[in-house]
Amino acid sequence: MSEAGKKTIEAITTIQQYINGGFVPSSTNETFENLSPYTNEPINQVASGSSDDIHQAVQAAKKAFKGEWGQMKLKERLGYIYKIADLIDEHIEEIAPLESYDTGLPIQQTKKMVARSAQNFRFYAEMVSTRLVGDVYPVDDEFLNYTIQKPVGVAGLITPWNAPFMLETWKIAPALATGNTVVLKPAEWSPLTANRLAEIIDKADLPDGVFNVVHGYGETAGAALVSHPDAPLISFTGETTTGSEIMKNGADALKRFSMELGGKSPIIVFDDADIDRALDACTWGIFSFNGERCTANSRLYVQESIAEEFVKRLQERVDNIKVGDPMDDKTEVGPLIHRNHCENVRGYLEIAKEEGADIYSGNIPSDLSRGNYIAPTLLLNANNEMRCVQEEIFGPVIAVMTFESEEEVVEKANDVRYGLAGYVWTKDIQRGHRVSQAIDSGMLWVNAQNVRDLRTPFGGAKHSGIGREGGYYAFEFYTEQQVIHVALGDHHIPQFGK
Repeated sequence: MSEAGKKTIEAITTIQQYINGGFVPSSTNETFENLSPYTNEPINQVASGSSDDIHQAVQAAKKAFKGEWGQMKLKERLGYIYKIADLIDEHIEEIAPLESYDTGLPIQQTKKMVARSAQNFRFYAEMVSTRLVGDVYPVDDEFLNYTIQKPVGVAGLITPWNAPFMLETWKIAPALATGNTVVLKPAEWSPLTANRLAEIIDKADLPDGVFNVVHGYGETAGAALVSHPDAPLISFTGETTTGSEIMKNGADALKRFSMELGGKSPIIVFDDADIDRALDACTWGIFSFNGERCTANSRLYVQESIAEEFVKRLQERVDNIKVGDPMDDKTEVGPLIHRNHCENVRGYLEIAKEEGADIYSGNIPSDLSRGNYIAPTLLLNANNEMRCVQEEIFGPVIAVMTFESEEEVVEKANDVRYGLAGYVWTKDIQRGHRVSQAIDSGMLWVNAQNVRDLRTPFGGAKHSGIGREGGYYAFEFYTEQQVIHVALGDHHIPQFGK
């Protein structure tokens, strides 16, 4: 860890709310405890937001939207967005250790996440300046019709605890770049880098109220944000059941929702695939981020003729994965975010045993007993009827199954309620296209791991989400499209009652 990272961690204190350009305690002065996933010891206290805090933040954001930020010229607004990106780059050596310390994510992975976070802001500054455009529809010499895209208002952003810093910026960047103001409600299990982001944005000197952070629990702060009448946009990333509840709670106010929800993504390996690369992708796709990733390939379907060899080599990988301290550069899998989540994953392993799956796990060093560790795990001899195959586990656990024909594997891959991502490995490019298009998912990679292109839409089908983020596709959520009809002459108007 860098010296900057060590100093940042040593300096951790009680986290406050960031409302209307200042750091303030919660209106009730209540706090909650933030625990280390590595030791389960307290890290710090965090201000616990109430409906009053949400109201203050929303009103500040609304005032900024109606005032200075809303009236600001595009070039000046985007200048602030670039400034935020530059400040993130300056603080990578501090942010990445904070993220690992708070979430248990290995530091080698959080360094890359933070670097991508700066790129999110630069990307959306460029995207708004080049792609936030309208269309023109001339009608002979009678009408000129044209469209414009306008910011909507206050964006309520509710973000998850897996890769929190990156996923927060993924929402904040398009929201601010398109001219909205923001109230962020970060996950209560990962508050450190959300607070650091508030400190960074505070340094960027945005007008007061443009960006606000209210920490707290989902059932209090989160629910208050969802129901607030002056926050018309709600973007949520998280578990599917929670997303459904959020939509119900915001329905009366006719909120606009963007929902990136759960996943149970298949990776399909045909017998003509590049086995070495497919093995690399399969291992990385489920065990990176400690398995706590929505696009994880948590269901493996491998063709019968190569299954024995592939599974044997996968077991060898599991045996060799380095489980350890998330602050150690050599660690590949760290502790899960919270003891409650860890127990939930352990519960699924017990369910898998009861259902008849064979559990094959790596090793957890004895000196890690205080942490929320789950060893990289294979569920062998699984089948589609098992709960461990149907339900999202969200940990370093992959269900292993086999198939014989293309038709069979497509049917099995689609036989879950989720449809976020998928992965197909084959050297037959026609089959690659054919199977990809047959899979019910918002995204699918052929002969590739989960490599994101920020220009493309991100989102899921079925119970994995509603709407798309990424590229100019985010404009559909973050802007209101208006059409202006201009008469170029004296067109006919019926003269009722004349």
